[in-house]
Amino acid sequence: IFCTYARYINPYTDFGFKKLFGEEANKDLLLDFLYQLLPAHHQIQELSFKNVENLPDLPTERKAIFDIHCKAISGEYFVVEMQKAKINFFKDRSLFYLTFPIREQAKRGEWDFKLTPIYMIAVLDFEYDEEEERRKFLRHVQLKDQDCDVFYDKLHFKFIQMPLFTKEEHELETHFDKWIYFLKKLETFDDIPTILKEPIFEKAFKTAEVANMTPEQRDEYEQSRLSYLEVKEAVNTAEMDGHKRARIEIARELKKNGVAKDIIKKSTGLSDDEIDKL
Repeated sequence: IFCTYARYINPYTDFGFKKLFGEEANKDLLLDFLYQLLPAHHQIQELSFKNVENLPDLPTERKAIFDIHCKAISGEYFVVEMQKAKINFFKDRSLFYLTFPIREQAKRGEWDFKLTPIYMIAVLDFEYDEEEERRKFLRHVQLKDQDCDVFYDKLHFKFIQMPLFTKEEHELETHFDKWIYFLKKLETFDDIPTILKEPIFEKAFKTAEVANMTPEQRDEYEQSRLSYLEVKEAVNTAEMDGHKRARIEIARELKKNGVAKDIIKKSTGLSDDEIDKL
């Protein structure tokens, strides 16, 4: 039995993310979104999807990632890797995943090692750990030298930290703002907001409407949503445990240094009993 109170899908689920951006019928949604992120010389003339779900040497979470082979208006070919992830060692995995579209360009026999440009675009429903990165909603990363001059212009990372986007409807200024607002708020909408009443978003809303799914799609989405919620809860629990351990360590140091119990309580939020047991 499929049960949900939301009218629209959660785009952070594997099913929802692929429904919006990974289907042939919705290429126009993907093109419009990528147009906001790619430079002028790599605007897309045509694209095709590469199915990474069935590749035997990839981790199971690759089902939330798909490679898009693109041809620019200039005629140059390049690859965009779209991903949604909530995983440990995110930077390491991002670099690891990018080795696949690099490796796949290798040619048998004589080859001059010329590579096509590659972009990784990651839409993240979490923040990184480093304090510096918490201040960057959109982060564009390239390989640069010690003087910050670009050393290699064919490898690009674009990380979108969705929790850092805080604009409300009346604050949206650009088409990109509207896309991010759409993705972040989609599951909470009951109707299409006035500011998103444009053909491209109206199609996106129609695509994301649960009522338009077949019973099989609803079952698949529900499983995907439950998996998402389980992982989300596990991450939240781990974070809470980590914060508790940190507060205990702080309290232990304060107690060791003779700080009064009431000050320790106020500083850490621990109870009398928890402090006494240290």
